[in-house]
Amino acid sequence: MTGDPTRTELVDPAERRAAVDAALGRRPFDVLVAGGTVVDVATGELREADVGIVGRLIASVHPRGARADAARIVDAAGGFVAPGLIDSHMHVESSMMTPRVYAQTVLPQGTTTVVWDPHEVGNVLGLEGVRWAIAASRDLPLRVLTLAPSCVPSAPGLELSGATFDGPEMREMLSWPEIAGVAEVMDMRGVLDGSARMRAIVGEGLASGKLVCGHARGLAGPELEAYAAAGVGSDHELVSAEDCLAKLRAGLTVELRGSHDYLLPDCVAALNALPMVPQTLTLCTDDVFPDDLVDKGGMVDLLRRLVRYGLAPTQAIRAATLNAAMRLKRDDLGLVGPGRRADIVVFDDLATLGVRHVLADGELAASAGRLLSTLRPDPVAAPTATMRLAPLAPDDFAPRVPGRADGPVRLNAIRGARFTAWSQVETRIEAGRVVLPDGVSVMAMAHRHGRGPATPALALLEDWGTFRGAFATTVSHDSHNLAVFGRDPADMAAAANALIACGGGMAVAKDGKVTALLPLPVCGLLSEDAPEAIAAGFRAVKAACDDIAEWKPPYRVFKAFVGASLACNAGPHLTDLGLTDGGTGEIRPAVVA
Repeated sequence: MTGDPTRTELVDPAERRAAVDAALGRRPFDVLVAGGTVVDVATGELREADVGIVGRLIASVHPRGARADAARIVDAAGGFVAPGLIDSHMHVESSMMTPRVYAQTVLPQGTTTVVWDPHEVGNVLGLEGVRWAIAASRDLPLRVLTLAPSCVPSAPGLELSGATFDGPEMREMLSWPEIAGVAEVMDMRGVLDGSARMRAIVGEGLASGKLVCGHARGLAGPELEAYAAAGVGSDHELVSAEDCLAKLRAGLTVELRGSHDYLLPDCVAALNALPMVPQTLTLCTDDVFPDDLVDKGGMVDLLRRLVRYGLAPTQAIRAATLNAAMRLKRDDLGLVGPGRRADIVVFDDLATLGVRHVLADGELAASAGRLLSTLRPDPVAAPTATMRLAPLAPDDFAPRVPGRADGPVRLNAIRGARFTAWSQVETRIEAGRVVLPDGVSVMAMAHRHGRGPATPALALLEDWGTFRGAFATTVSHDSHNLAVFGRDPADMAAAANALIACGGGMAVAKDGKVTALLPLPVCGLLSEDAPEAIAAGFRAVKAACDDIAEWKPPYRVFKAFVGASLACNAGPHLTDLGLTDGGTGEIRPAVVA
């Protein structure tokens, strides 16, 4: 599938005529999905029906058993025939897999379309990275609709990534037919303040007539209204059930995401209390790590949880199909109906949502959790060699205060993990180094893209517990510089240098030695290995982190490592430029007094 939002490949008159003839009984179907119950997401009905397919099109949805003339019968007896699932906002990079590997993982789970914001590879390689994302997604049975990243970097002036996208870059990307719109607009302050950059980026999106997608974390009241008034049409950054309702009331399409499970029960209760579930509710995975993607699934796992939390299965499926198709302006997707594209999933039941068969563009692509054919080789070489910095020394990770003599000192610090706040640490300087008080750890951020100094910026962390080793990652949203967490400089250097040597990824060190390593040599974010191998390597890293970190769910969890540098969000975050606050746009000095 090309991911071309213009759908020009479906205007072939001969293909349409063949579907018409098959619907009228003048020719057999190519495929007949027989014996099932159709989940009609347009009416909310469950009705016994067979589905006849010609080429890539659904030709007929007719009474069960009325027709048997087909070249191939797909057995749906006792099952539920639904549209293929549409993931309305996601990042392939979070799976740590290349698009081909990702496709072979999620297609057997019932996902047939994804909307990919490749701002991770964009932040590493700029336009070259987005071009690679498009090329690597072509001719896969998974439909990949690619968005033009708006957050390269996510917080201009507060961080330095591998590229900078402004109005001209956005105009260039939106001119490509594969680009479906502007990806999540993360520079919320820039939108509200009317920065020239964000006026240009959002303006190019509106002028193109394509999607303009949002990231409205923490916005409420007048700021939320203003963000929507600027032309942004969606959001997935929910912080509560009331936040979900406020964004629906503001006219935004809400992409209810599976990556923050602790919010879902309250959101379901709030949705069920409405007179109807809004058609502006869609579903997305946003970020799913490889172990969960392999073990539990992506969109199908989200559906299962929503049903378990009390959302009616037909409503959950509608949100993941027809609602998403309407948001995407794709009237060829999202419905099991004649004239629609034959993307279909057959569920065993509507409670466990076990996936029996998956059809993509009319072809039986997967059954019983397995692909039925080998996917094509990657058409383009994957970009590697993106770690553009020299090995680091333990001394690079020892906090210092240049120009400050030994003695007492009060330093700005970051308190908390997912939701951060400014704090101050009173300590002292001895022999030129900051003495770390009990319970205080260190975060380091080193620029790795070759566009600035690679000397790590350091910050003190509170409420992370006391690290008994170090964790390093080049998966660090969204500039994806080299982030290191720890307390002992030797451990931090060992973990960092393991990634510099292997091309990026994740590493854990303890007692000066690396105890776990997941190489991600493609952009420092992805691997071309089999999904099971990537998942196993990721599990090993998480297990090693359990040995060095003190977790405290739901916020102080492994995922907090990769989001700790998200500079566009309000509150303190460490970037390669220092201690920043996305809410105020400031860079604070380390020393208070």
